[in-house]
Amino acid sequence: MAQAVRSHWRIENNLHWVLDAIFHEDDCQIYRENAAENIAILRRIALNMLKQEKTKLSIRMKRKRAWMRIQFLEQVLQAGFSNLNVI
Repeated sequence: MAQAVRSHWRIENNLHWVLDAIFHEDDCQIYRENAAENIAILRRIALNMLKQEKTKLSIRMKRKRAWMRIQFLEQVLQAGFSNLNVI
């Protein structure tokens, strides 16, 4: 049981570390109504899209390249949306 709990928290901590280190989530001061939750969801979507893009860059570098180069942003979006199963 303790091993399962530690494993769960390791996964949780890894996710939150990435969100804080890459997207500075802890520094966000958006609190109005549902805005904080909405921004958190958008960050997770962006993180998942960056992970789906297959170049050998770090998540931080992919994010930087995506806002500097429109062609790379298109690659990230294409990779992220290609895994959706639209009915």
